[in-house]
Amino acid sequence: MKLAIVGLGYVGLPLAHAFAKAGHDVVGYDISEPRITELQSGKDRTLELSNKELKAVTIQYTMDAKALEDRDVIILALPTPVNDKNDPDLTILESATKTVGKHLKKGMVVVYESTVYPGVTEEVCGPILEKESGLTCGTDFMLGYSPERVNPGDREHTIDKIMKVVAGQDDKTTDMLCELYGSIVTAGIHRAGSIKVAEMAKAIENAQRDLNIAYINEIAMLCNGIGIPTKDVLAAAGTKWNFLKFQPGLVGGHCIGVDPYYLVEKAKKLKQPMRVISASRAVNDGMSGYVVDQIEKEIPKNSRILILGLTFKENIPDTRNSKAMEVAEEFAKRGFATEVHDPFLTAEEIKKWKMTPGSLDEEPYDAIVFLVPHKEYLTAGVDGILKALKKGGVVYDLKSLLDGEKVKQAGAQYLAL
Repeated sequence: MKLAIVGLGYVGLPLAHAFAKAGHDVVGYDISEPRITELQSGKDRTLELSNKELKAVTIQYTMDAKALEDRDVIILALPTPVNDKNDPDLTILESATKTVGKHLKKGMVVVYESTVYPGVTEEVCGPILEKESGLTCGTDFMLGYSPERVNPGDREHTIDKIMKVVAGQDDKTTDMLCELYGSIVTAGIHRAGSIKVAEMAKAIENAQRDLNIAYINEIAMLCNGIGIPTKDVLAAAGTKWNFLKFQPGLVGGHCIGVDPYYLVEKAKKLKQPMRVISASRAVNDGMSGYVVDQIEKEIPKNSRILILGLTFKENIPDTRNSKAMEVAEEFAKRGFATEVHDPFLTAEEIKKWKMTPGSLDEEPYDAIVFLVPHKEYLTAGVDGILKALKKGGVVYDLKSLLDGEKVKQAGAQYLAL
């Protein structure tokens, strides 16, 4: 089948690769010239695919939207962020939909993989496609929705190993999409009852995770107030068979910290309060400030601080909606001499955010704030971190991954969430 993937980021590129590997004729379209250039040269800056994997398949990478015109199915895999007021921002999705509409032909199927609130595919994107193409949705072309479930940097849960939720505008379209996605997914296909059902299912997946982490974050704050280790409390509670084993932390990235706001937006339109989801978002959005407060109480105002990790999660270069970055910015705002390090970012990239690069090889710091457990930091371990710490300094271990007793025995102060 002739396919086009619109958007070649963390979701779109692996999807294009999987379809090409399965023998489909694939066009990969993106508006970023640097992205197209690097992919044409066989490199992927997101590190989702190796150079060898990229070169093993044939994909036509292009910025020319005319390449969409001879496709059978066009799949849009684009980010759906929120703005600075946490309102859903569909600008990228709407712009790409306009581009697709200008090149839409009769008989095509347009599929969306972006996380949205129920109704966006049919009530927002469908009319845009109709306006730009002059065609009738549901007659001349059809819509589909199959939400992405990619976990960036996860080599175990790859596209082929994650059950795919699929929905089409009618049974015939759904049948075709189930067969299409079935050609790359071995984990199975779940046929959703409608596009709105599939949209809702995706949104609540991440909202549920957000809620559970918010609960554990509140427990962590209570444990800190009492003066007992959160890690020990969770270990004890986790011995019960039905205790959900979530960990406290900073909730960033392009999904968990964003998608709940799409549900809140839909609820607003229906004048229905979403108290639980809104409360969990408030808790998790406030954790960056809480972490800084924890550390600030234990160090002098003129302290020099090293932040370890700026990406939103470990072992990937993705900084979207990074709460670790918020922590670094908040320390700098409060007047601390703040330096940052991340093995996935160059010094030049760090400087672009108006931050000062640092490292474990620099002169000793008053405090080292270990936020993102990149493998390089875990390899360095307590010894590597202590070498960069002044005598009597503070080690803050967000996820309680270090040997706290060893830190204390070395004469340093150990803090954790």
